Amino acid sequence: MSTDNSREDVPVRRADRIMAFMSLGLLVLSILCFFAILIGSAAHVKFDTGVWPVVGILVYIAPVIAFILLLVVLISSFVRRARANKGR
Repeated sequence: MSTDNSREDVPVRRADRIMAFMSLGLLVLSILCFFAILIGSAAHVKFDTGVWPVVGILVYIAPVIAFILLLVVLISSFVRRARANKGR
């Protein structure tokens, strides 16, 4: 079984790159918010005032959005590769 090493890979689109970095950024933001809540609870901060409600919501929402963005990148990559392979 031989492989064709001469074929070119499908180039990465800008939208895919942006969605991948947004996914990574949302995961990092979620982890930072999680640690902020841990530190805030150790410091006995009131979580019902200021930016704390937003921080609390981000811990739950950001990983879900990041996962959805990763799935969109994967599906679009598979579709693009299938179309490129069909054309050959």
